[in-house]
Amino acid sequence: MTSTINIAALAFLASASVALADAHAMAPSITASDQSVANGVVSAESITASENGWLVVHSTDADMKPGLVVGYAPIRAGKTTDVAAILQEDVASGQMLMLMVHGETGGTQTGVFEYTLGATEDGPVKPEGALVMAVVTAE
Repeated sequence: MTSTINIAALAFLASASVALADAHAMAPSITASDQSVANGVVSAESITASENGWLVVHSTDADMKPGLVVGYAPIRAGKTTDVAAILQEDVASGQMLMLMVHGETGGTQTGVFEYTLGATEDGPVKPEGALVMAVVTAE
């Protein structure tokens, strides 16, 4: 009987470890570097998202507060590489940009980016209260 309990306990611990590893592997993240915006596009090298959503490009400055949305692109759940957002506003060389992961929740239409600064529709993803973002400088 002890062997049965030990085997069951080991099986439970193994499955719990796999579940924790899967959850950790899906932790939202974004990687991006300073880049030229001469082609009208800003790219993230990689994005990991726990659900479908958006790469949103905000203007920012030394205060590191997200400002005007200057571009966005859809992202899918999981890891995606080379995600490009077409800029919808002029961005000057030297301007700081905050690339941020937003969700696809709270809006009225799926697949339509509905966020406006400060709104909850398609708003920023905040695991444990922190924004998922990277700041780059336009070259």
